[in-house]
Amino acid sequence: MRTLAVAVVALGLLAPAAGFAHHGWSSYDAEKVIKVTAPLSDVAWRNPHGSAKVDYQKRTWTVVLAPVARMEGRGLTEAMLTSGKPVTLEGYPRRDGTPEMRIERVTVQGKTVELR
Repeated sequence: MRTLAVAVVALGLLAPAAGFAHHGWSSYDAEKVIKVTAPLSDVAWRNPHGSAKVDYQKRTWTVVLAPVARMEGRGLTEAMLTSGKPVTLEGYPRRDGTPEMRIERVTVQGKTVELR
């Protein structure tokens, strides 16, 4: 019983830290909007959020999308974000210089979808 109590307490302490680590949006600079139109590569339609790669400023950037249910609920489908298809991405870069951007909106096939 004591082992179970210790495990429950440990889980209770770790769960908020895990949630904060995943949703650390403060690591992105909302004052510096990036807008790029280019083909995507390495598209991953998965949870906790989708992702892709895009070439921007002579670097390959990781693109952090929204959760699949949110994208689909707003009309963005997996078929719309396939590798090699050009899209327009608008989002924010990481503050630490890592080539990664958090995407706020995607425009593909003439349709703009708000992700946040």
